Amino acid sequence: MAAGLANIAKIPELKRRIIFTLLMLAVYRVGCFIPTPGVDAEALMAFFARQQRTIFGLFDMFSGGALERLSVFALGIMPYISAAIIMELLKVVVPYIDRLYKEGEAGSKKIKQYTRYGTLLIAAIQGFGISFALEGMGGAQGAVVMNPGWSFRLMTVLTLTSGTAFIMWLGEMITERGIGNGISLIIFAGIVARMPSAIISTVQLIKTGELPAILIVLIIVMMIAVVGIIVFVERGQRRIPVQYARRVVGRRMFGGQTTHLPLKVNVSGVIPPIFASSLLMFPATIGSFVQNEKIKYFFDLIAPGFWLHEVLYVALIVFFCYFYTAVTFNPVDVADNLKKWGGYIPGLRPGKPTSDYIDRILTRITLGGAIYVAAVCVLPTILVSRFNVPFYFGGTALLIVVGVAMDTMSQIESHMLTRHYEGFMKKRMGKVRR
Repeated sequence: MAAGLANIAKIPELKRRIIFTLLMLAVYRVGCFIPTPGVDAEALMAFFARQQRTIFGLFDMFSGGALERLSVFALGIMPYISAAIIMELLKVVVPYIDRLYKEGEAGSKKIKQYTRYGTLLIAAIQGFGISFALEGMGGAQGAVVMNPGWSFRLMTVLTLTSGTAFIMWLGEMITERGIGNGISLIIFAGIVARMPSAIISTVQLIKTGELPAILIVLIIVMMIAVVGIIVFVERGQRRIPVQYARRVVGRRMFGGQTTHLPLKVNVSGVIPPIFASSLLMFPATIGSFVQNEKIKYFFDLIAPGFWLHEVLYVALIVFFCYFYTAVTFNPVDVADNLKKWGGYIPGLRPGKPTSDYIDRILTRITLGGAIYVAAVCVLPTILVSRFNVPFYFGGTALLIVVGVAMDTMSQIESHMLTRHYEGFMKKRMGKVRR
């Protein structure tokens, strides 16, 4: 590992890419502290202190704390993620979008262009809604907006939309000129940036005796175990053997080789917990503004920390795992592509039998992936919340952090191996070479 890190400095291009990525992430973090004009920061932070278990707390986590300060990057990269997910869903119902996905590089450029337009539209709508909501906020600290009116609303929409567009550009620059996965790295930076303050709060509780030291040891052990499980499952694949028939093209013979079709255990990634969290936090958000005690009691039953919330959370995660996998992975298309290139699964006829077989295997492994995602998102949260530890652990944030870290290491290792340097996994690569 140490030798692999030392080899990074020997590759000028890789070193430039890493430095460029770090500089872009630094620009993003600086922007998270530039406030939007016309907002009382102290009154806004007092409001968000009461909204940690609502959808505002979820969005604030993904924005790296920029939302509670209402900085120019307050919306974060969530509008871009929403636009990308909408484009994926439109692929199923709009034939034109489906054709673009199949047209290769030209279609991919069109998809990216439409995603950018959708991002700006979603950011403008969210910015307009935030400006209206801010004008109605207030409390012991006073009104949040100092000079309400259309001038404030238009300024807020313009500022927040421009900030989201700039973050989108940063992500694309990191993908193009950095080490890749620009959007994921921006989300990663936003989540990790909140960890030092949480660690400091935990240390203060240990010093005051409010949190036993043995409990911290158990939590650290649990963290290491869960991270190990995430790494193991995210790398897990169900490999379906594929045989290619021999073909003669001109004077050359192609095919005749055996390979495999890899199916990931967790095909949907972190999308199901994001969807599930958003849906469940909407009632809690509405309940925070409702004054009627009976309605407020109903909303509180499905708020985080209650058993009904956890049951609904698991059910929604399982549902969205199957739904998103069905939307993004089409066994019929895979079977048709295998047939087109002369491939087949041994013992099965090409066409419908092949697609049915792939669909049956995908359904089974998706169940395991859904249970794994639900366990990672729910179990650590339940254990930590029972002991009132002020350190966010588990759930969507942990899946994103570990997943992005693994992808980034793979990107760096691929750069090193293409230039004949040892990567981080010497033993594994040695076996592959032998």
